Amino acid sequence: MAEREGGSSSEMSLKDQGNEFFKSGKYLKAAALYTQAIKQDPSSPTLYSNRAAALLQLDKLNKALDDAEMTIKLKPEWEKGYFRKGSILEAMKRYDDALAAFEIALQYNPQSQEVTKKIKRINQLVREGKRAQEVENMRSNVDMAKHLQALKPELSGKYGSEECWKDMFTFLVETMETAVKSWHETSKLDARVYFLLDKEKTQTDKYAPIVNIDKAFESPHTHGNCFLYLRQYAEESFSKAACLVTPKSIIAYPQVWKGQGSRKWKHAQNDGFFVQFETPSLRKLWFIPSSNEKGQTLCRDPDGLDIGAHEILPRLFKENLPSS
Repeated sequence: MAEREGGSSSEMSLKDQGNEFFKSGKYLKAAALYTQAIKQDPSSPTLYSNRAAALLQLDKLNKALDDAEMTIKLKPEWEKGYFRKGSILEAMKRYDDALAAFEIALQYNPQSQEVTKKIKRINQLVREGKRAQEVENMRSNVDMAKHLQALKPELSGKYGSEECWKDMFTFLVETMETAVKSWHETSKLDARVYFLLDKEKTQTDKYAPIVNIDKAFESPHTHGNCFLYLRQYAEESFSKAACLVTPKSIIAYPQVWKGQGSRKWKHAQNDGFFVQFETPSLRKLWFIPSSNEKGQTLCRDPDGLDIGAHEILPRLFKENLPSS
């Protein structure tokens, strides 16, 4: 809001005209009149304060900041100069500097509700900004390996060869990270099974590392046929492991998240996707829930599920039983 102050009749006329234009939203005309008034009285802090307010509305922030600084220089103990400065810095999204200016304004006028509200608002914006940055960091720095460390000793115990189990672990991590990044970008996934093919045995011209299964969950019939096809595919392609990735939303059959006694589905209506990891000796299942934060889709940490209760597909590989 533009300020009033006493002065000569000529200054009052220009300033008051500027105030009227400001009130009616004609900020360019208001700024021009304040400029004329400043030429007549360059020592008036109110005129610089008023022009700063008009320039702020015109989004001429650097010029507005200069006027706010001049207001403070001319009248250092007037909270309005600091309020103008804080408001302009807020528009520049320089929140720490804005907060400092508002806090000085409050020192000179502790009763100002206007300044108090601004301080609360800036603190809220700072918190929101920090959380938005945290969300963005979580979205861009996807690291599934840290969530799967407990799987390493299991794989090592099942597969003595370090090269073998590390290949499987890397395959799983990369598949999960690709799925998460895709979900972050589009909030959806294609239902697919990824296969870890044997580089020496697989006929790569005949067997691809990815099989789409988007129709697999439409009915018990399609589900059964898909499972039989995938089991045969895994065997004939000499795959060492497989990883199913499917969004929860497409699963009409089986409805894996519905209650099963103590193993009841615990993610309610949360959106997200399943990752089912299959090897001849080890089977694992995770659900990766997602939420919307600060206008961004964010995948949460993978939650390990009881595969006996919630398997998406039956066992794909013939089970390797220990020798008697």
